[in-house]
Amino acid sequence: MRDADDMTLPARFSPPGPVSIVAFLVFLSFFAWSLAAAGISISELVEGLPNMGHIASEMVPPATDRFWPMLSSVLVTFQMALVGTVIGIVLSVPLALLAARNHTPHRLVRSAIRSLVSFIRTVPDLAWALFFVASVGLGPFAGTLTLVMDTIGFCARFFAEAIEEVESGPAEALTALGAPNSAVIACATLPMAMPSLINTSLFALEKAVRSSVVLGLVGAGGIGAELATSMEMFRYDQAATIVLMIFLLVVLVEALSSHARQRLLKNRH
Repeated sequence: MRDADDMTLPARFSPPGPVSIVAFLVFLSFFAWSLAAAGISISELVEGLPNMGHIASEMVPPATDRFWPMLSSVLVTFQMALVGTVIGIVLSVPLALLAARNHTPHRLVRSAIRSLVSFIRTVPDLAWALFFVASVGLGPFAGTLTLVMDTIGFCARFFAEAIEEVESGPAEALTALGAPNSAVIACATLPMAMPSLINTSLFALEKAVRSSVVLGLVGAGGIGAELATSMEMFRYDQAATIVLMIFLLVVLVEALSSHARQRLLKNRH
């Protein structure tokens, strides 16, 4: 046992200062104002509970009369997510290299690329979907283009940070030996950053699968279009089947992604 003199007590809670108290009161005031702006109403929630119960009762049992068309739409949804993610990852790598501090040709290029990626990430998925639906028409192609943009906004930023965090020793050694910048990137930077790039890519695929469902609600194809049609026709039993299919798809993708990350971590050690 350690002596009493060796034991260090945890730091005591210090009372907040006047600035912290004022900031907390401002936050509470803004939150109360936001509650009113959000339309929170307990009475309307209570009045809507019977309608929720009625809709839930119509969802049981889930309908199976359109099982195979729904399953086909689920497959299209996954294909959209997969293709959009892969293309987005491929496009994100050169953007990340240009945005990384240790490989950008000029700081203005770095700032421009980072601003472009931030803009892509700022625009919501539904806005991109509506833009591409208006540009190329309804269907999976618009959804795939949306997921490409979404993946670029997500991956390019984290790819650039991963590339900046790699050890500079191997890259400097290759540069001292006269290797061109392309060889330094291919033989030192990317191999060292690869575990982080793969991990980010797997998260991007999970994100794309969930996003692709929502994109179908605005005409971008996939199972989301089936869900919107079922809800508009008050076929809640069909909607229940679609929700279960989406749930199983998301769980399967997350399980495979988690298994791949665990294998990746095991190989690193």
